Amino acid sequence: MTNSRRSDFDVTNTVQVSSPQAVLGAVEALYRPTWPGMSLDPLRRAFAHFERLFGGQVPGFHGVDTVYHDRQHTLDITLALARLIVGYERQSEEGHRLGGARATVGLVTGLFHDVGYLRRADDHESQNGAEFTRTHVSRGARFLQEYLPVLGFGAWVPVASEIIHFTGYEVPFAEIESRVADPRDIVLGHLLGSADMIAQKADRCYLEKCRDRLYAEFVLGGVALPVSERGPEVKYASGLDLLRQTPEFVSDVREKRLDGDFHRAYRYLEILYGGRNPYLEAIDRNLDYLRQVLRSESWQLLRRRPPIFAATSDPMTTMRGLMLGHIKRVWSGS
Repeated sequence: MTNSRRSDFDVTNTVQVSSPQAVLGAVEALYRPTWPGMSLDPLRRAFAHFERLFGGQVPGFHGVDTVYHDRQHTLDITLALARLIVGYERQSEEGHRLGGARATVGLVTGLFHDVGYLRRADDHESQNGAEFTRTHVSRGARFLQEYLPVLGFGAWVPVASEIIHFTGYEVPFAEIESRVADPRDIVLGHLLGSADMIAQKADRCYLEKCRDRLYAEFVLGGVALPVSERGPEVKYASGLDLLRQTPEFVSDVREKRLDGDFHRAYRYLEILYGGRNPYLEAIDRNLDYLRQVLRSESWQLLRRRPPIFAATSDPMTTMRGLMLGHIKRVWSGS
């Protein structure tokens, strides 16, 4: 790895994770030798559909307009998932291996794990996909129920529509596992959930994206300022407040989800990197830098301005306007 990692490249600085074609190429390079002879056409079709769908070119859907959960976010996680799946497969005994079909369905699930943020044409009351923050995983499951049969994987709908919930907070994990019979599908869900956690936190611009983008999505999604019968509550007062709470959040995620619920599934990719884990290393660097910023209160150290890969023009300006309008409505009680 070089010291000049580019903002839209993966942790190894070798794959441009803003490009569906580049990520597909990296996935094919991993999958082809792992499952020789397996057709990769379903994956190619899925990536082509992803590009059109998130670009706003599929009837019935708006393109991606969320600024944190943009196209790069999804592709980064998809690449991490492919590495986890292949790493697991290469070091597992035959009876525990996933097999090519399950590995393909898992990757398609990862590719569309955040499709629930996309507004459908009949979502007439919504102005931005971030408004679906609390329900986006269930919406994603609904999409998979419609789309997997198109790829010839209709039999996998019951599994995919369950394991996608390993990326969210809508369904308790114990409930998911009680409804999924094959232990290999549980493993696949753990790999999916792990990829979602480690890839975004290893992003070179994770800190700036949390402050400037994730906070705005949390406001529109009712997470930053949840409203109850007692009125609005403040969970995150600002993007800086979100960053102040990030070290504790990441530590909690590491202990309870990555190491606990997912049984350290992130370790499976280490076979690809000589025993190292570039994702955890990048996360540690981000947290070390954040602690330095928090100690000094030198917020100007967070100066990166990475591009947003959305389907709308100037999505950040639009998001800020929607965020400010939402805050005013919350506090005015309207």
